Amino acid sequence: MKVIIAGAGAMGSRFGIMLHRGGNDVTLVDGWADHVNAIKEHGLKANFNGEDITVKVPVMLQSQIKSSEKADLIILFTKSMQLDKMLQDIKPLISDQTKILCLLNGIGHEDTIEKYIPMKNIFIGNTMWTAGLVGPGQVKLFGNGSIELQNLGKDQENAAKDLAAALSESGLNAKYSDNIHYSIYRKACVNGTMNCLCSILDVNMAEFGATKSAHDIVVTVVNEFAAVAKHEGVNLDTAEVVEHVESCFDPETIGKHYPSMYQDLINNHRLTEIDYINGAVSRKGKKYNIATPYCDLLTQLIHCKEDILGAK
Repeated sequence: MKVIIAGAGAMGSRFGIMLHRGGNDVTLVDGWADHVNAIKEHGLKANFNGEDITVKVPVMLQSQIKSSEKADLIILFTKSMQLDKMLQDIKPLISDQTKILCLLNGIGHEDTIEKYIPMKNIFIGNTMWTAGLVGPGQVKLFGNGSIELQNLGKDQENAAKDLAAALSESGLNAKYSDNIHYSIYRKACVNGTMNCLCSILDVNMAEFGATKSAHDIVVTVVNEFAAVAKHEGVNLDTAEVVEHVESCFDPETIGKHYPSMYQDLINNHRLTEIDYINGAVSRKGKKYNIATPYCDLLTQLIHCKEDILGAK
């Protein structure tokens, strides 16, 4: 299978490596020139569960795509605010048969994707894999994970199940979901707590979880997400979601991980996806006349942190 990873940061690099190892024809596409050049010159370097490896994989700068060879599958891992530009840039790689799998953090990305891709070829999902970006061309990959995905197009359930099976052949533990919007909101609750709070407090997930206020904060944020989700036909089991979020605190599993927003903002001074996570809940709350004070404040605090650090 010819696979394009559109957005080859930490998570895109993980998927690229695992799919490459699984025998697929993988090409990475990204907008960060230093990262692209490092991979071209030295290969993609990774600490893979304690083993240092180097993977030679084709990589292209998205603004300089010259190839017109069409992809069988494009996996979207760009940042939410960069999605529209990425889809414009990778048009030469898309045919009428190309499947698009969106695994971005956040809510509502299908509204952007369907401007470029027929609905029958769009699949959305989320992933519980983790990854860390060490620097240009270098990532740290540890632990296990999974993927849930679903078709957006009518009568494409078998195609979605086939796609999940193909990803699982490379060890990505993918499965079909018949209620992916529930899973996306559930994952957004993890991002809407761990990502922003660890970035603001400058801690990993275990360190945040060890604070006295962690539980109350998580409960309040999850309840705001659930109130908005209910207006969109998604009924979250808040007790289960809180338990799921707090499982991230365990230092024996992923508790020592610094979330992607922390890596972007604190380590690399890059703009964040906050407007598509807590900011999305804040906007939807206003639309549905629901109070979301914690999401409002967390969104504002992350934007303050971006300004302080001169994030770009």
